[in-house]
Amino acid sequence: MAKTRIFIHGLEGSSNGTKAQFFKKRFPDMIIPDFAGPLPERMLKLNEVLSGKTGIQMVGSSFGGLMAYIFALENESRVERLILLAPAINLIHSTDYKARKIDTPTWIFHGIHDLVIPIEEVRAAAENCFKNLHFKTLEDDHLLQSNFHDLDWNMLLSD
Repeated sequence: MAKTRIFIHGLEGSSNGTKAQFFKKRFPDMIIPDFAGPLPERMLKLNEVLSGKTGIQMVGSSFGGLMAYIFALENESRVERLILLAPAINLIHSTDYKARKIDTPTWIFHGIHDLVIPIEEVRAAAENCFKNLHFKTLEDDHLLQSNFHDLDWNMLLSD
């Protein structure tokens, strides 16, 4: 089965951000689109970008983590794994989407000094969203700048 890797940036991020640039160099096949506007517009674009694709490995950062979870909710059979970086999944209750547990293998990396997305809210939300969850706390802030490059990306995004 062909793999599809995608990076979904955060609310104010872009395809030119630090994480996006890292993935462009390390995984040249990775899809790295730009998203703008409210959640429904972003989800429409995400669905268009991934139309017809399977074996999807999604990396979502902050708001992009929420988007990745929502996409997996609606397309679970097409999503192979989720890697979520300080994901805003705690905001699912304020969307039109209803959270439920999915089987998709999911890794969450969250900084204990995150002042943007509260780690305890994310941990609680994650327990309601994922059956196959690996939750790792890091000595870091919201951007995960101290740890991001050191994560085992070859394992996380393996073929």
